[in-house]
Amino acid sequence: MAMAGNMGMEQLIPIVNKLQDAFTQLGVHMQLDLPQIAVVGGQSAGKSSVLENFVGRDFLPRGSGIVTRRPLILQLIHGNAEYAEFLHCKGKKFVDFNEVRAEIEAETDRITGSNKGISPVPINLRVYSPNVLNLTLIDLPGLTKVPIGDQPVDIEQQIKGMIFQFIRRESCLILAVTPANTDLANSDALKLAKEVDPQGLRTIGVITKLDLMDEGTDARDVLENKLLPLRRGYIGVVNRSQKDIDGRKDIAAALAAERKFFLSHPSYRHMADRLGTPYLQRVLNQQLTNHIRDTLPGLRDKLQKQLLALEKDVDQYKHFRPDDPSIKTKAMLQMIQTLQTDFERTIEGSGSAQINTNELSGGAKINRLFHERFPFEIVKMEFDEKELRREIAFAIRNIHGIRVGLFTPDMAFEAIVKKQIARLKEPSLKCVDLVVSELSNVVRICTERMSRYPRLREETERIIMSYVRSREQMCKDQLVLLIDCELAYMNTNHEDFIGFANAQNQSENSAKSGHRALGNQVIRKGYMCIHNLGIMKGGSKDYWFVLTAESISWFKDEEEREKKYMLPLDGLKLRDLEQGFMSRRHMFALFNPEGRNVYKDYKQLELSCETQDDVDSWKASFLRAGVYPEKTSEAANGDEVSTHLPFITYNCLLLFRSFLPLQLYFLIFQSIPNQFTFELIYFLYSLIKMVFTVYYNNNVIVFYILKYINYMLQNLLFCHAIQNEGTEVCLYRLYETFTQVHRSHKTRWSHI
Repeated sequence: MAMAGNMGMEQLIPIVNKLQDAFTQLGVHMQLDLPQIAVVGGQSAGKSSVLENFVGRDFLPRGSGIVTRRPLILQLIHGNAEYAEFLHCKGKKFVDFNEVRAEIEAETDRITGSNKGISPVPINLRVYSPNVLNLTLIDLPGLTKVPIGDQPVDIEQQIKGMIFQFIRRESCLILAVTPANTDLANSDALKLAKEVDPQGLRTIGVITKLDLMDEGTDARDVLENKLLPLRRGYIGVVNRSQKDIDGRKDIAAALAAERKFFLSHPSYRHMADRLGTPYLQRVLNQQLTNHIRDTLPGLRDKLQKQLLALEKDVDQYKHFRPDDPSIKTKAMLQMIQTLQTDFERTIEGSGSAQINTNELSGGAKINRLFHERFPFEIVKMEFDEKELRREIAFAIRNIHGIRVGLFTPDMAFEAIVKKQIARLKEPSLKCVDLVVSELSNVVRICTERMSRYPRLREETERIIMSYVRSREQMCKDQLVLLIDCELAYMNTNHEDFIGFANAQNQSENSAKSGHRALGNQVIRKGYMCIHNLGIMKGGSKDYWFVLTAESISWFKDEEEREKKYMLPLDGLKLRDLEQGFMSRRHMFALFNPEGRNVYKDYKQLELSCETQDDVDSWKASFLRAGVYPEKTSEAANGDEVSTHLPFITYNCLLLFRSFLPLQLYFLIFQSIPNQFTFELIYFLYSLIKMVFTVYYNNNVIVFYILKYINYMLQNLLFCHAIQNEGTEVCLYRLYETFTQVHRSHKTRWSHI
């Protein structure tokens, strides 16, 4: 048995194996995402049996509960002799595979203990055999719900986190093992794969225990890839039962029984040549080889970039003199200056060497929060018209009391209006929180160049974010103050206050003039996926959408030559939808609140985007076109509620939509560069001074120590000393050095 392909392709898997071993031996995080296959599944799904069938030997630990508690990187290598080697026992050949099992158990217990603990540190095992194809698999722990032994209560989340470390990489193929005697929709393996591979492009399904299905049932539709389809399909296998294992049934006999089962079963005999362990092994060998070949260009480019970055660092170190204090001072100041430049570029969008082409970030994302998310959150505020009318009626009657009123009292109007204005506080403060959250991500990304000095980076982030939090509170205080001002006094003489008489007319005229102003102006273009219209054709489909103020049209592609349909927007609303089972796309729908069909016989048009940001952006665009969310007040469309509250929808909303971005920009974004230039350096210096002042209260000693600290700061050695030895040890050594020098008078501190 040999790998398919030429001799050059045959070397791909061994080369990747050597790279994996190198990273493991160095004990460093693998910064290159090497192509690999990860085996995932629930407990008792049959993962161990599948791997043992590949090798043809019993070598994996078995038992109840969690057996695989560390990732096992299993490297199968085609060779003449049959033996195994562990990376941690290099040079020792294991001929007896019972010893291999014992060594796996011992090495697992060495790191995790004997009480069912888990660890992400992998075990590297190579198996040489004439009965295997070149293949590398990573056996991961099976999911468990209930902790046993001394396992923590969050053992399930820990195992999921470990699994996601491997399968979230785009270079990792996912071997999802699912027993046939369980509901495929509840498969742990497929659920995990769906979270990181929603389109099923990297997932290979393996259906085990086909011989244990209930009589009269089969998995034919699954194996033919008709039910929950995957790009790479499903392969069925039959493993040894626990009775076979206890009865010492060897794997060769099990493979023969598996072949006989598929050839004799009426539902599987027509596809028997595409089922079974030998076929699965050949497919995985071919899939991994092709996957390595496909990912090799990207891997090479990433490696070249890392090499160039390292060569640049090495070139700088060549001219780095440890005994020159000035160059270290320049290094620290240069890092702060670079941090300031990166931050300004990210926020202001003035251009950067590395531009994110995958998603919005920094200033662009904050801009979307200002002009799309915030207006949409305001419109989403629900005004129950019946409840509002009821409140107005009660307010008027309570103010009149026992008397019969002739006119609408101002106090009733003010009470209702103030209640509605106060509701603006929540979306406004939420917008500030979202902006600050994105700002913290920007700071974290911009400080990545300080990663060589983790304590310096940590302190820098703390100082900057402390400043941002203080400005955040100022913003919130100003917003609350503005709302309080609006609540305190209503100026009915203001030109924006149009009164009751002309409110309806102006609302109608404003709506008409706004509609005429937009006309057929294109508001947005882009791809979205239609779901419910493609059921008869086999599923959802992507189309190119063009949204105008009057309609939304979809085309076959962005060339806009073949129009599929044009849907008028009159009377339509928006509602959110839940995600489908094998989809991570974010969905929403257009519908008619009166129950009319939107398109042919469909009550709603179901649409989806890849990210929530795209959905929010489309919702904001629909908002501009007059399509509002479900259960939103008709106030935005100019009905009777807006007649009674004209200046809320016009004056206050307009004021808040323009005031909030201006305030955030003035109080936070514009002031942060000054924080980099002056206050950040000051705080870094004053922090160390404060530490020494607390420890030593003698003014003379403090004076000399502070001078020595300044010298150490210039050399950036003090930060390293604190990081490596701890603050108290450094203080003691510093004090001891000062005392010796001061007593001997051999060195003058003024020279420092």
